[in-house]
Amino acid sequence: MKPGIHPSYGPVVFRDKAADFAFLTRSTMTSDRTVTWEDGNTYPVVDVEISSASHPFYTGTARVLDTAGRVERFERRYGRGEAR
Repeated sequence: MKPGIHPSYGPVVFRDKAADFAFLTRSTMTSDRTVTWEDGNTYPVVDVEISSASHPFYTGTARVLDTAGRVERFERRYGRGEAR
């Protein structure tokens, strides 16, 4: 790698306040705010709106759309187009 052009890569805590969930990982993101982690060390903290603890896909609360029912409702409402 070319020296001097890459951002620093170090430990960062990502915190999802809505789900009261945080995890420690490595990233190039930085922050002025810090938090004391479980190991006693202080790390920069980045607040995120959605994480795996609050995302509907990972929590199992995702809704499945009934696309077949929507097509049938459209055809009932507007009729089936004539074949050309």
